[in-house]
Amino acid sequence: MVVIPRSTLIELIRSSGGPEAADSAQEELPNRIDLDSDQDVSLLRRYDLDPDALREEFGGGSPSTG
Repeated sequence: MVVIPRSTLIELIRSSGGPEAADSAQEELPNRIDLDSDQDVSLLRRYDLDPDALREEFGGGSPSTG
């Protein structure tokens, strides 16, 4: 299971989609996004984030949250 903190994804969205997309994602995404959850994956795709690329970026494990 790969779980990514919302704050990590917000920064990715801000850099690729701009501040408006990041603000929208801040309100829509849950605190932690599970890449094995179809519902969470669907949310990521709304912001043009590829779950497989994220899984690869984090080496198949969850990034540090602290």
